[in-house]
Amino acid sequence: MSEVVSGNEEVARVSTERSVRAAAFFDLDKTLMQGSSGFQFARAVREAGMMSRRQLVSDAFANLRFRLRGASDEESEALRIRIATSLEGVRVRDLDRLGVRVMQRILPRLYPQMLTIAYAHQDAGRPAYIVTAAAQDMAQVLARVMTFDGALGSALSEVQDGVYTGRPTGAFLYGSAKAVAIQQMAARENLDLTACYAYSDSVSDAPMLRAVGHPVVVNPDSELERLAREEGWEILRLDRLGQKLTIAGVALVAAAASGLTAAILERTDQRVQLPRWGRG
Repeated sequence: MSEVVSGNEEVARVSTERSVRAAAFFDLDKTLMQGSSGFQFARAVREAGMMSRRQLVSDAFANLRFRLRGASDEESEALRIRIATSLEGVRVRDLDRLGVRVMQRILPRLYPQMLTIAYAHQDAGRPAYIVTAAAQDMAQVLARVMTFDGALGSALSEVQDGVYTGRPTGAFLYGSAKAVAIQQMAARENLDLTACYAYSDSVSDAPMLRAVGHPVVVNPDSELERLAREEGWEILRLDRLGQKLTIAGVALVAAAASGLTAAILERTDQRVQLPRWGRG
């Protein structure tokens, strides 16, 4: 039978369970943060003059659909192809320079209680990892800012001579690919998957949840909640952003994001100037 718990109850539980060869894996979109990290990336791209307003509106509607009902395998693969194709001719350096703007948008949308849970896992001896379909580079930067132990993300596009070719390449961590990535890490790091934890909101992550001994569903969609009750998985209920958590927790994270950005700009001693994407 599934147990429905609050964020505070989850923190207390994981804090008392010590582990040596285990880890905690966290989905990003709608689990660690409200909404879609990909859409926040698209907004940063639009601000830099690298995307049309029409495309941004299209992504906004796609993000709304994602938040309401999740994404099918076909929709996610189509998105992967569209992202890769749109990067053709773009310098890797120019994309990297969007990092500050993207972080400014993502960090205020993090769920503070999920961070507390992740840190409780670390204090109990379990490293915390982001597992996401988002780009590996962005996921790794976010993991460092959040003081996680690492990230497993997707490859966007093939790169030649520092420029994206527009051809999809590497792993796209969606659905069963997340489970494979976790299993590969477990083999490399000698982790006991039966002692590991995984957190997600979407039924598309069922393979990842089944890959570990302690699956936890977070504010689940209807399909995942039904599956969780059938499997007896723990259901974690958090307050939505815009309600109780927004007033205090998110304000602190937003302040940290602003401080991080200010520090980066101070180190460079100049404003970040982002060029428009071109061919070559």
